[in-house]
Amino acid sequence: MKPVKMKTQTFACLLLIFALLAVAAAQRDQNTEPTAILTFIVTKEDNGKPVRSAAVIMHPVNTHGKQSRGGLELKTDADGKTSFDGIPYGKLRVQVLASGFQTFGEDYDVNQARMDFTVKLKRPQGQYSIYQDQPGEKKDDKKDDQTPSADPTAKPQ
Repeated sequence: MKPVKMKTQTFACLLLIFALLAVAAAQRDQNTEPTAILTFIVTKEDNGKPVRSAAVIMHPVNTHGKQSRGGLELKTDADGKTSFDGIPYGKLRVQVLASGFQTFGEDYDVNQARMDFTVKLKRPQGQYSIYQDQPGEKKDDKKDDQTPSADPTAKPQ
């Protein structure tokens, strides 16, 4: 009885080993998709100085231009740099947010093993208002220009 039990255990161990190898091979096949290393440098547009702690947010974009759920957020270091290894090839939407700057957003096609991006953030611009005087406009003196002058010698018609 012992030789049959031993053959059964050996056979069971071999099946287990083949099953584990099949799982390992399946995982390896999923990871054959090419990936890229992306490096970002975030600076101020006006003076070129680095922006510390800027949020660099990346979302994959499908063929219809819609970004997928999830994504990845990175923070820049004191030199305004951040990077990530393992971004799959394809369309990628990148947004950069930093306090005191306009939000930057752009779609890129990741198609190389290594890609470097330099983002120049702008300061916020003033908003146009019809209720405020705008630079370069003449101030109208409503009393002088728009009110007809009263001529006491004019005859009523």
